[in-house]
Amino acid sequence: MSDHATDSGSAQDDAPTDGDATTADVLVVGGGVAGLTAATFTARAGLDTLVVDAAESILARNAHLENVPGFPGGVDSRLFLDLLREQADENGVRRQTGRVSDVTRDGETFAVTVVGDASAPDAEADVDRRIDAEVVVAASWADASYLDGLGVETRRAGSKQYVVVDDLGRTNVDGVYAAGRLTETYHQAVVVAGHGAEVGLTVVHDSETPYYNDWVTPEGYFTDRGREVPPGCEEIDAEERERRAAASRERMRAAFADPHPEPQRTHPSLVDDELGRLDE
Repeated sequence: MSDHATDSGSAQDDAPTDGDATTADVLVVGGGVAGLTAATFTARAGLDTLVVDAAESILARNAHLENVPGFPGGVDSRLFLDLLREQADENGVRRQTGRVSDVTRDGETFAVTVVGDASAPDAEADVDRRIDAEVVVAASWADASYLDGLGVETRRAGSKQYVVVDDLGRTNVDGVYAAGRLTETYHQAVVVAGHGAEVGLTVVHDSETPYYNDWVTPEGYFTDRGREVPPGCEEIDAEERERRAAASRERMRAAFADPHPEPQRTHPSLVDDELGRLDE
């Protein structure tokens, strides 16, 4: 399998949050914008979600991300990726470092072979391990050969391999989905984030999880009209609303207070560094 199989994933600068997991409801291949967003939505809906990631997101090469709604002054691309990881972690997403080399059907689940484990000693870094998952979401770039054994429909375009999906991210194989650039989605952070969210919600819809809204409302929005709070929704009172707002303001101040500590990236072919780190 090509080393590009998880190129939309982000490098694990921090330790993986769950290097020993062997099962998951949803396994996402690739921890870039699309993969982390899909994972966040499935985890928020209560599905046990694991992201397996080996390579750094190409977004880290962006000198300044200027086309994401909500950031009128733009945002450091590496900080944006950091915040996506934090959001995924805090919503219950587990992450592992490793390269997915194969996915096969084993009864009602998928057997996912992962090569490499950041939690293992260096001497065991290339050991294969197996993870069993009910659902697989391919969000890697630009190779999906790990899906070949399943008969997932793909399309070749030069050196790129795209996964064919329907309008909501389903492949021709039940239980296998794809999100982001791997599906020929436009190469823009906001577009692949939106597609990741849509695919994540499709997974939720196709599962036995009750209808999922993911909406926080003021106290009484539903209950004062004699309605039950729908699954995935939450009513909060004024005190809790202010607490969350204050915490959000403080968190954003802290996140943007200083320049990002990691060096700017460029294309690895331009510098003598495997990640393309510039010597500034």
